[in-house]
Amino acid sequence: MPATLNLVFGPIGAGKTTYAHALARREGAVAFVLDEWGVRLFGPDVHGPLDFGWMLERLGRCDALIWSTATAVLAAGTSVVLDLGLMRREHRERIRKLAQEAGLSVQWHFVDAPQAVRRARVAGRNETKGETFAREVPPEMFDMIEAMYEAPTPAELEGAVLSVTDDGAIAAPREEPAEA
Repeated sequence: MPATLNLVFGPIGAGKTTYAHALARREGAVAFVLDEWGVRLFGPDVHGPLDFGWMLERLGRCDALIWSTATAVLAAGTSVVLDLGLMRREHRERIRKLAQEAGLSVQWHFVDAPQAVRRARVAGRNETKGETFAREVPPEMFDMIEAMYEAPTPAELEGAVLSVTDDGAIAAPREEPAEA
């Protein structure tokens, strides 16, 4: 069986990183989390308020490095889980095309929860600075990122594994894709 490129996407605070790490453990895959790479590579350079343009430029570099590393891991026969946010349709489509051109076996994973639950998760993560904490996300930043998010179309969800909760719990990755 070929190695699989697992792509995790959804809005801010949905539980993508928690889901990605659980999926990687279950599948014996390598997880690549954009926020973790960004904080490690560029976090020490942040002084004072975060300049969103500065951050996006650097996350773009991380994204490119993650993609090249992940494709090398896939070529070596090991599945990967990418948590790149993929909050905009344009980004999801770009990744879909790259994967198709490379002939990769792909599985999409959509993770979501109601906005109030996601907002509370992000506030809690800011406070506890636990396992999935990468950078403090103040309410204004949450609102800005939330406004940038583009919900998936029905076509994007076809064949995707869905993990949508309404109670704040992160659903474990399922064995089989959920019915849409």
